Amino acid sequence: MTENDNTVNMGAEKNRYHHGDLRAALVAEGLKLIGSGPADALSLREIARNAGVSATAVYRHFPDKAALLGALCMEGHGMMAGAFREAMTGKGDSLSAFVAMGRAYVQFALAHPALFRLMMAQPGAGPVRAPEPCAEGRPEDGMTMLVRALDDLYGPDMPARLREMRRLKSWALVHGLAMLMLDGQVPAEPALIDAVVDASVL
Repeated sequence: MTENDNTVNMGAEKNRYHHGDLRAALVAEGLKLIGSGPADALSLREIARNAGVSATAVYRHFPDKAALLGALCMEGHGMMAGAFREAMTGKGDSLSAFVAMGRAYVQFALAHPALFRLMMAQPGAGPVRAPEPCAEGRPEDGMTMLVRALDDLYGPDMPARLREMRRLKSWALVHGLAMLMLDGQVPAEPALIDAVVDASVL
């Protein structure tokens, strides 16, 4: 690296810190890289280089790769929640909204395969347990939205054990289909998603 390269990096780093957006910029670069390859291939140094900062700057926000991957997972769950909200728009009843979320789950996995696999590899990633309250001002993530939509569908009087099994059944359906399509076991066709994620099987 030349002296000029160092000057450019230092200037870019100072500028990003001044605007307070370096962490967001690093996450954005991570999302770009994970969009073209598996999470295991992510390099903090490459992310730093793409963001125009030194490797040291990355470690100020993410002490290790695991911390960055965790941030990418959080961003992914936010993206999934956005996909759910869009899918549910205009749906007139709880069942139609829930089925739309199921389709959106599979479509999200197909659109972001490496990110989706990373998100689902985290302990407790699924929508089986009761959701915890979100911090004030923080929107619900995708899995919490799935749980609440299913609870709304079946009402408050369902026994806890049956409620948990319904959650697991519904998640297994859409997650299983997503993984089968990602692994090339079945064709990733919209018509097939519609046929499998159907109200009659929920």
